[in-house]
Amino acid sequence: MVVEVEPFLDVTNIYYYLKGHDRQKKLPKETKSLATICEELLGILLSKELQCSDWSCRPLSEGQIQYAASDAYYLLDIFDLFQKRITMEGKCSSTTELTSDRHCSSVVIECSSSGYGICSGSCLMSIVTKYSEKIILTESDAKPRTSRRKEKLKIPANAKRKDNVDCSSEWQGPPPWDPSIGGDGYPKFLCDVMIEGLAKHLRCVGIDAAIPSSKKPEPRDLLNQTYKEGRILLTRDAKLLKYQYLAGNQVYRVKSLLKHDQLAEVINIFQLKISEDQLMSRCTKCNGSFIQKPLTLEEAVEASKGFQIIPTCLFNRNLEFWKCTDCNQLYWEGTQYHNAVQRFLSVCNISD
Repeated sequence: MVVEVEPFLDVTNIYYYLKGHDRQKKLPKETKSLATICEELLGILLSKELQCSDWSCRPLSEGQIQYAASDAYYLLDIFDLFQKRITMEGKCSSTTELTSDRHCSSVVIECSSSGYGICSGSCLMSIVTKYSEKIILTESDAKPRTSRRKEKLKIPANAKRKDNVDCSSEWQGPPPWDPSIGGDGYPKFLCDVMIEGLAKHLRCVGIDAAIPSSKKPEPRDLLNQTYKEGRILLTRDAKLLKYQYLAGNQVYRVKSLLKHDQLAEVINIFQLKISEDQLMSRCTKCNGSFIQKPLTLEEAVEASKGFQIIPTCLFNRNLEFWKCTDCNQLYWEGTQYHNAVQRFLSVCNISD
């Protein structure tokens, strides 16, 4: 559920206000991150270690819950600083820095004893209403029209503009790999950054699943790669469905949250036929293919020098090693391999 909150007050405006920024001058182009603002105003270091953790896995860990709540918690602290600064407005110098709760408390006491009352909710609302109009534009919003016009020309010629865009997430088909429309019959997907975990699961069942080269790709970049490589774009971002250049048979919005459920959904929607021989037949790291002839232990040890460590516990076992032709990653049929095969046999409804 998306909740639109209005009016709002940009935390960057609060930051520069508390730092005594000259209001006659324009704000700097660079935007301060919340972590930087917390460190400078509150003296608190926000840990971002869990930012890239698996948020699709439920239930969330205690650390993830605390991480998710910390932004809102410290935003309230920053707003509290702002509120206390407002109570002293007109008496203290604009260059005064309120960097500690002790200092803020003394200011409130000083203002109260001088006849200045605590700022009421209605006063704060008028301030929020005033400053909420100062919306900081992103770099894309600031681009001149000429550059936008040039970027539109970069869209592939076969990407037809849709005046009445169908924002439905239902699959319309046929897929670009369909032989009836000139495809090669091999399913190929492009998973955006929101569902990179699904890309690895698709690779585990032998499906060609690429990911964007950039961590923050533009919609036109995703579209260009989709058309160029004859793929289906898989995403959780509903906004991509409204993108005016997306053709109906080139994008699908995945509804499931968990990776195994997402895999089952894609297999069902696109009627993918998965055999046991396909399981673990692609490199999960880079989406590459394996060499046709497996390596012996001696060959694997030699190939892994300076690149990958072969566990010593494998030296007394008669194992075959497989090397990715693209990234040279080595794989072998160990415990993890067999456990993964059993999981995907179940997800893909393959009988033993």
